[in-house]
Amino acid sequence: MRFDVITLFPELFAPFLTSGVTRRAYESGLVEVKLWNPRDFAEGNYRRVDDRSFGGGPGMVMLAEPLARCLEKIREERAEPAGQQAPVVLFSPIGRPLDHTGVQAWSAGSGAVLVCGRYEGLDQRFIDTYVDQQISLGDFVLSGGEIAAMALLDAVARLQPGVLHDEGSHQFDSFNPALDGLLDCPHYTRPETWRGQTAPETLLSGNHGHIERWRREQRLALTRQHRPELLDKARAAGSLTAADEAFLGDLPSQKASKP
Repeated sequence: MRFDVITLFPELFAPFLTSGVTRRAYESGLVEVKLWNPRDFAEGNYRRVDDRSFGGGPGMVMLAEPLARCLEKIREERAEPAGQQAPVVLFSPIGRPLDHTGVQAWSAGSGAVLVCGRYEGLDQRFIDTYVDQQISLGDFVLSGGEIAAMALLDAVARLQPGVLHDEGSHQFDSFNPALDGLLDCPHYTRPETWRGQTAPETLLSGNHGHIERWRREQRLALTRQHRPELLDKARAAGSLTAADEAFLGDLPSQKASKP
């Protein structure tokens, strides 16, 4: 799996690619990341990559030509057959929000070319000509696409085999189909009592059946309180059992039960 990242600030990625558990994915080659600076493909002494917007207005717009030349070099190096070229992805407010389903799809693919915009954005002609998909992290604006690119890379890397200490760890993440798309439950560790607060007795009981039911109920309660639309999706998919519905019916309106 290979991701080529077009960015004016490749130095931002160095600590990200060499720190934390996901570095295993990059060091092992499971996820290859190559960084490309469009300034290297700009003309003139100043290697200019932006200019004022036609029609006036604040801010600058990234030039199409340096981006196109950079992408052409990436295509040349990747040497992919026609019709099998990696998709070009732009991080943009108009893009489809990134979610767990999307991350799973990317993690099972062969990679992509990630374009990190800056300033007021990119010349629309580059987008119309080359961009296959646009992705958003949410309804807010960042200074550039680098943080969004790192978010996608991190989410994809942690799903690769051997990256996490426990192979099944990600199966219990929030939004995972293994949890019917619900939020994850609360977690506790030693000591049993911390600053007057004691971990739930059920988790200390050693009764695995009771523990799993407690965790299920906490997932249901938290999802109902914080992300009720996820609960609606699980119900529509037929993922909730009669016991789940009975538990939800006993909950106070829109309030999660306390551990």
